[in-house]
Amino acid sequence: MKASFKLISALLSVLATVGASPSLAPRQSITPLTASQIASYKPYTYFASTAYCTPNTTVNWTCGRMCDANPGFVPQASGGDGSSIQYWFVGYAPAQNTVVVSHQGTDTSQIEADLTDGAAVLGPLDSTLFPGVPSSVLAHQGFAAEQAKTATTILDAVQKSMSAHGATTVHVVGHSLGAALALLDGVYLPLHLPSGTTVTVVGYGEPRVGNSAFANWVDGHIAVTRINNREDYIPIMPGQSAGYSHPSGEVHIQDSGVWVSCPGQENPSTQCTDGDVPTTAQGNRTDHSGPYDGIVMGC
Repeated sequence: MKASFKLISALLSVLATVGASPSLAPRQSITPLTASQIASYKPYTYFASTAYCTPNTTVNWTCGRMCDANPGFVPQASGGDGSSIQYWFVGYAPAQNTVVVSHQGTDTSQIEADLTDGAAVLGPLDSTLFPGVPSSVLAHQGFAAEQAKTATTILDAVQKSMSAHGATTVHVVGHSLGAALALLDGVYLPLHLPSGTTVTVVGYGEPRVGNSAFANWVDGHIAVTRINNREDYIPIMPGQSAGYSHPSGEVHIQDSGVWVSCPGQENPSTQCTDGDVPTTAQGNRTDHSGPYDGIVMGC
C-alpha cells in the first residue's frame, strides 16, 4: 500500500509539473477591445458599407455620407451590377496608406445573389486562380463562383493602385456575402501580388466560407478579423455539420456594446457567436446589418 501511495503521489507530482510547464501555451482568454482598437476598424466599416453604393458613384467617390466618411480616398476602379455580380470597388486610402478592396453584401431583393448564398456545396478552389493551394482546401462553390467573376479585374486594379501610390498593403473588406468574397480575395490576391505585400481581411457578419482545411490555410497565410454583431445568425451558416469552419479572428459585439476578441476558430464561449447564437432560432437577423460602432450597413 505504501509503495502504491508513493507511486500515485509521484505520478500526480509529474502531472502537476507538466500542467504548469511554461512550454505549454496557456488557454487564451476572451478580452475586451480598447476604445482605440475599436476606432481603428471604423474606416474599414465605412468602406464595407460603401460597397452598397452604385459603381457610378464609388468610381468618382461621390456617394454622399459613406464616401465623405473616408475623405481623400482615390478610387481606381468600380464594378458590378448588384445582381449577377455584387458591387465592388478598389482604390487607395492615404490615411491608412493601403489599397482597399470592398465587396457588396447580399441584397435580398436580388434573387441571383440569394441563389449564390444558397449554393452551399463544398468543392476545391480553381487551381488557375489559386495556384499552390492544396486540393484538400474546400470552399462554398457559390461564393467561389461569385469571386471568380471579378478576380482578375480586381487584381488588375489592385496592382495599378499599388504601383501608383507605392503601397505594399491591401485591405479587403465586406459585409455578409461581401465578407465571404473578401475572404476569398484575401486568399487569392497574395498568390499573384509581389512578395512582401501584406493582405488583411476585415469582414462583417461573415458566413462560413470553407472547410477546416480552408480555415487552417487562412490562419497560416493571412490576417483576418471577423466582426459579428450581437445575435446575428448569419455567421453560424452554413453549419459545421455540413463540413464548414471559420478561421480565427472573431471579434464579437455583445448586447452591452462591448467588443471582445474571441481566440480560436470556433470559440464556444457564450461571449462569442458560436456560444451566444448556437442555432438560427436563437438569433436575430436584424442584428446582421449592425450597428457596428454606430454604422448600419448600406449606402
